[in-house]
Parts: sequence; C-alpha cells; structure tokens
Amino acid sequence: MKAIVTGGAGFIGSHLVVELIEKGHEVHILDNLVSGHLKNVHPSAVVHIEDIQSNEAKQVIIKEQPDVVFHLAAQADVGKSILEPRMDASVNINGTINILEACHEASVKKIIFASTSAVYGDVKAKLAPENIATVPISYYGLSKLSAEGYIRLFYQLYALPFTILRYGNVYGPRQLPKGEGGVIAIFLDRIKKGQALTIFGDGQQTRDFIHVKDVVRANMAAIDRGDQEIFNVSTSSRTSLTQLIDHLQSIHGYPITTVNISSKHGDIKHSCLDHKKAVQLLGWKPYFDIYQGLQDTYSYSFRP
Repeated sequence: MKAIVTGGAGFIGSHLVVELIEKGHEVHILDNLVSGHLKNVHPSAVVHIEDIQSNEAKQVIIKEQPDVVFHLAAQADVGKSILEPRMDASVNINGTINILEACHEASVKKIIFASTSAVYGDVKAKLAPENIATVPISYYGLSKLSAEGYIRLFYQLYALPFTILRYGNVYGPRQLPKGEGGVIAIFLDRIKKGQALTIFGDGQQTRDFIHVKDVVRANMAAIDRGDQEIFNVSTSSRTSLTQLIDHLQSIHGYPITTVNISSKHGDIKHSCLDHKKAVQLLGWKPYFDIYQGLQDTYSYSFRP
C-alpha cells in the first residue's frame, strides 16, 4: 500500500509514519515544516516540503496516486485561531479542500481525517458520543467541523471514501510545548526547567487525554474499517489539571510549584468523549491509561 501523510513531520504524523513503514507500506509525507521537523521523519519516508494549500501539494498527490491519504496537517492552536480566524480557516478549510480535490483527481481509495473534540464545544454530558450536538466555541473547532462537512460532501458528490477521527487531547513523545492541546508537553518542559506550572482558572477543568500511540492505532484500524463513519478516539476518562499535576508530581518525585491565573477565551471547561463506537466498529481500544502514558512521555522528555 502507498500512503501519503499530510503533517507527517509533526507530532502525531511522525508516529503514524513510523507505524506505516514498519508495517511495510510505502509512505510519502506532505509537510511545510512550520511545526514539523525533519528530525522526526523516518529515513524510509519520502518527504515533500509543501504547504497543503498549494498547487504543488495537490500535484504530489495526483502524481503519486496513493491508496490512502491521512490528512493530519492543520492549524491546531486554539488561541491562535481566536487571534487569527482567517488564517485558521485558510489552513483548515481551504487546505482540506485542496487535499480533497487532489484525492478525487488521483482516485484515492480513502481519506482518513484527523478531527478534534473541539468540534463539540463545552459539552455538558459526562461522555460525548459522535451524534451529540456540535457547537464549537473556538474558530479552530469551527474550522475542523467545516472541514468534516466538506469531506462528507466529497463522498456524496464524488464517492471519495473517508473515515473521520475526532481526537481527544493527544499527548506523548515529540509533542511541542505550546498550545492548549499541548498542556502535558508544556508542563513537562517547565518541570525540566525547574519552572512553576501555570494553571488557567481553578484547575478543575477536565480533558480526555489520549496517548499518541493509541491515536496511531486508530488511524491504522481505519485503513480497512469504518468507511463513511465518524469516531471518537479517546479514553472515555476525565482527568482534571489538578489530577494531572498530582500524577506528574508522583512520577517526577520532586516538588512541583504551580501558579493560578485567569482562564482564557475559547477554553472548554470539560471534554470527555465516548469511544464505544470506535471499539465496536474499528475494533480499537486505548492501551494507555493516563498514568502509564505520562510515565512513557516523562521518560522520553527526561531521557539523557
């Protein structure tokens, strides 16, 4: 199988590329290296340094005619989306349309799209299933939801098969310490530097933290399963920032100081996704609980 991974030099994409290559697949990467790094790239992958909004990226897909396209490249910073909604929409909506047009022209067998829990907004339900109302409270969530709509329409109009994966808060080795979604990477970076951890609000906001290796396994399962379906990729378990810090304190073994400041616009108070559908139809379930995942990520961050 030949696969193209947009954003394949980034955090999640680079882990997916490794798994694909280890399974014997030919892999091409489309990445503009704005947040990705060549040091993350598996040596057997073919790298095309292009922006997903460009005609050059489109032509790579048309020329290579991959079997599957994993579309992970995105503007994924919630705060940046609030400050620059036009840029956020350009990357996440126009960039996705460009990739979809290329997939249609290249007769790609399937596109697998990395979406987000941010499409749901501030959910009141304890667990959010895929069919709950989607009411984003950030431009990032809105742009990703819009991209999902274009993917569904491309199937209806051109029979381009798809699977949409809505990730919880992904964490793990190689994550950059920035953005709301990268709170674990930010915390570990600050712990390593001996700095205080900044908590927005009261620290009781909760997230559904999912390890990057579990996300990769969901992407791999979607190659042959889950056609024309949307799946939550999550642990279905809530972890508050206070609990997260307690776990990190236990793993680190030394005192960690914290500072509380006001919460940010666009922040979601609680987010936890119901993953039953993925378990049933993708044959997938997460391996890592939050403590195991934090141990793995801590070991990577503090490696010699």
